[in-house]
Amino acid sequence: MSNRNSVNKICVVIPCYNVAHVLDDILIQLKSKPVDVVVVDDGSTDTTSEAAFKYKVKVIRNNRNLGKGASLRKGFDYALSHGYETVIAMDGDGQHLPPDIENFLKVESLSPEADIIVGNRMRHPIGMPRIRRLTNIIMSGLISRMCGQSIPDTQNGFRLIRARLLGKLELTSNKFEIESEVIIKAAAFGARVISIPIASVYKNHSSRINPLLDAFRFIRFILPYISFCR
Repeated sequence: MSNRNSVNKICVVIPCYNVAHVLDDILIQLKSKPVDVVVVDDGSTDTTSEAAFKYKVKVIRNNRNLGKGASLRKGFDYALSHGYETVIAMDGDGQHLPPDIENFLKVESLSPEADIIVGNRMRHPIGMPRIRRLTNIIMSGLISRMCGQSIPDTQNGFRLIRARLLGKLELTSNKFEIESEVIIKAAAFGARVISIPIASVYKNHSSRINPLLDAFRFIRFILPYISFCR
């Protein structure tokens, strides 16, 4: 893929917590992409920051563990304040594959009407634990109904967001609710959300998400927004 930074500045924001063992591989692969990278180390107790510094990417370090949402918001603020036009959020634990970024950028160039492009694991959720699949289906169905758009994997953190939209969103979530908050508040601005298939990576993957606890958090979070989008 040719370098497009001279045309469209692209920033990949990676919230991280104790992922030094996989971050090297992710950053090696991202070096070949036409993107800049911001690693937000969420108070890791391992060598996550040191692993990122080796690749001369921007590193923002939280003094303590604040949560994925708080880390993403810091990364988003950095991208917006430095003039990036496209922001891609991806996890740093190996569940999201850097080669899929090429598909996000291709769809972005072909779909100027799309404000957010969300990865979709649900077409082939190989390896996804059954309870996570069920809670994801329920959450995604509810948010899709609220927003008047079909978004089959609203809980997927691998997504592309255009800065023209991101700058309008007043995000407040500190935890995993950030995935839902972005979509709900974007839809309130009339944003178009489209989905593209991505790889579903669960082999040897240890998630910090507790499906039942996070389903409860989701319900508590979403109640004030039931009529927010429509």
